[in-house]
Amino acid sequence: MSLKILIVDDEVHLRTLLHQTLEELEDEGVELHTATNGEEALAAIEAMQPNLVFLDVMMPKLSGFDVCDRAKNVLGLTNVYIVLLTAKGQEFDRQRGIEVGADLYMTKPFDPDSLLMKARDVLGI
Repeated sequence: MSLKILIVDDEVHLRTLLHQTLEELEDEGVELHTATNGEEALAAIEAMQPNLVFLDVMMPKLSGFDVCDRAKNVLGLTNVYIVLLTAKGQEFDRQRGIEVGADLYMTKPFDPDSLLMKARDVLGI
């Protein structure tokens, strides 16, 4: 079984940065997938059940909060580790992330090295 990471952000440069940050994991058999909005993300999560999702909060169609809530609480995918990524660092937003089932809440700008270390930790590699 291969390990899968889903990168979800509506901004192409951030999707690219996340992909470039994580691409060295491909050498270790990790598949990297992307989605550009909340609806695409939810469909991808349901279809492939990735091990790890880096999920932007503010997106068109469905917010990251909505995607996380549906994945964790409606679909019951508790085995999918979801990291919410957002420019919003207020405590209210953090609390909302916890309420919808996010495993981790990271604010942008993020440190690429810490993001890669978190991915390795979650995937066990």
